[in-house]
Amino acid sequence: MPRMRRLVPYPGGQMELGLHTVIMGVVNVTPDSFSDGGRFYGVDQAVQQGLQLAAEGAAILDIGGESTRPGSDPVSASEEIDRVIPVIEQLAAKCDALISIDTNKADVAKAAMKAGAHIINDITALLGDEDMARAAAETGAALVLMHMKGTPRTMQQDPVYDDVVAEVARFLKQQAEAAIAAGVAPEKIIVDPGIGFGKTVEHNLSLIANLAKLAELGYPVLLGASRKSFIGTLTGKPVEDRLWGTLGVHVVGAALGADIVRVHDVAPLKDALVMSDAIVAAEAH
Repeated sequence: MPRMRRLVPYPGGQMELGLHTVIMGVVNVTPDSFSDGGRFYGVDQAVQQGLQLAAEGAAILDIGGESTRPGSDPVSASEEIDRVIPVIEQLAAKCDALISIDTNKADVAKAAMKAGAHIINDITALLGDEDMARAAAETGAALVLMHMKGTPRTMQQDPVYDDVVAEVARFLKQQAEAAIAAGVAPEKIIVDPGIGFGKTVEHNLSLIANLAKLAELGYPVLLGASRKSFIGTLTGKPVEDRLWGTLGVHVVGAALGADIVRVHDVAPLKDALVMSDAIVAAEAH
């Protein structure tokens, strides 16, 4: 599916979407991430990982200081700030990739933007902190709004939908309108269906297959399914062996309308997307 060319403003510039799929690389500054087991918990390790992902082709680095794996507990804003700010400061100074702060706390988002971030990636789509929309508006950040059913602690406890695509689209539309009402420019908003966040395998597959319907909301779409459990369910592979399944999901997702893909493994996906983007572009002519 051909994507629409868009310019997404952020403090100091704008990100061009639509010409090719943009890769967001994941940098977890947490001791208990589901995907990398805290391997990049230290500041130096996290910075090196971010620089490596940028060198491999990540145009955005998504820095997170709180695990959102199923069953995880929240951490305080002050602890989250202590984890992420030194990493953001160094990465902003050492590479050209845009910096995204993966948080649902307004205080963390504001500190991150002050430290050099460009994007706020809120997995609660403003519901985790009533001040988040205002923080996004005041800092000028680009804003990712993600759908999640429940909380990380509860989200995988038998999630049920009547129509998962319609319900997720309705929620994202509602939260985008709330952000706009708070002063966020519409062109700064990106939506994310929240693969694996309160969804069964069938829900995840349906959302990916129907990314074009989410794109009809009028906002760029971010897809993040890297190493997630539904890939393990379908392939029978443990989290450390889900690269090939992850590639399959994101290549197809990009062809179906995802503007940005959020992944842990950038280099192999970069080459795969060069080819899939070229095929989609050829189809459009």
